[in-house]
Amino acid sequence: MTFDNLDTEGMDFDVEESTPPEESSNRTFIIVAGILGGITLLALICIAVYAFVFLPRQRADREREIAERNAQNTQIALAITQTSAAAAFTDTPTVTPVPNTPTPTRTPVIAIPTNTTVASVDPRTATVSALLTQAAQVTQTVMPTSTALPDTGFADDVGIPGLLGMAVLLIAIIILARRLRVATPG
Repeated sequence: MTFDNLDTEGMDFDVEESTPPEESSNRTFIIVAGILGGITLLALICIAVYAFVFLPRQRADREREIAERNAQNTQIALAITQTSAAAAFTDTPTVTPVPNTPTPTRTPVIAIPTNTTVASVDPRTATVSALLTQAAQVTQTVMPTSTALPDTGFADDVGIPGLLGMAVLLIAIIILARRLRVATPG
């Protein structure tokens, strides 16, 4: 079967190749740029609020806590000092009987000068050593603390080479997606 009798003279084939109209204003880009700008502006406002409201409050709380600890340490040192003074106190009798002493007789004393040095003890050092002695005598419950760092998180499991490998993989995915988008018609 052939189509030899194609009479196309009387027919009007007005087929024009029409191109899609170009967008004079890239509305989608402007909308996306506005949304991203709004998110950025909102983030900057949140950072400013944090810096001007929450950080000064945290600093004041930290300074108040340090002052409370210093006051508590002073009270503890005072209590230890008073406790040691009370423990060292000995009752002395108020009435002392006078012993019968014989009358003194004159005996000659020969004084020979010698080189002796008298060591003076700083009262602060004596107080500190007494406090340390008392602190060592007091039995306290000592809670063991861990000195090891915690082993949690993604970087501890995978490490830096794994993170770099994933970064290279994500960059390769971006490049391949762009090439596929350019290569596909339409």
